Amino acid sequence: MKTKYILSGGHADRPNEENDKFFKEILNTEKKELKILLVYFAKNESEYERMTKGDKYQFEHLKGDKELSFEIAEKEKFRAQVREADIVYLHGGRNLRLLKFLKAQENIKELFSGKIVAGESAGAYVLSTCFYSKSEGGVFEGLGLVPVKTICHYIGENKEKLEECPEELETLLLPDYEYKVFWNES
Repeated sequence: MKTKYILSGGHADRPNEENDKFFKEILNTEKKELKILLVYFAKNESEYERMTKGDKYQFEHLKGDKELSFEIAEKEKFRAQVREADIVYLHGGRNLRLLKFLKAQENIKELFSGKIVAGESAGAYVLSTCFYSKSEGGVFEGLGLVPVKTICHYIGENKEKLEECPEELETLLLPDYEYKVFWNES
């Protein structure tokens, strides 16, 4: 079964033409009814309502004839929620907060198998094998679900920091609003 990973450089919550392309890509599936799991573990719970409103808008205004339903991920129910979802959307925020939670999940690759998994900023980092985060102050090992070494919010700086990562990995330098799609067999 194929899993579609979509990594975004950041600020996907800002309505613009480039982000429209990202959200259209997430919704680019034959299925007409889609259940979207919104994962905000990289943020504080006080921000969930604002983020939900913005993310729902981004999906809803681009859905065409698709019927969408949304659920906000809860740590205690996460595995069951992922199993029921068609799309897992990993919102940005604090990289290591999200990474810690997802690394604690057993068989995360199998859990995501056959899904569309989109990661924005921190979400893209955790899906990568290796990443440099200016905000966290270093190079970190991600989940390795996408075999890349990544810098999000890329503005032409810090590429050399990725030299600490395995050199055989593809280098992914993602400015804000840009994304790249990867397919993995599960």
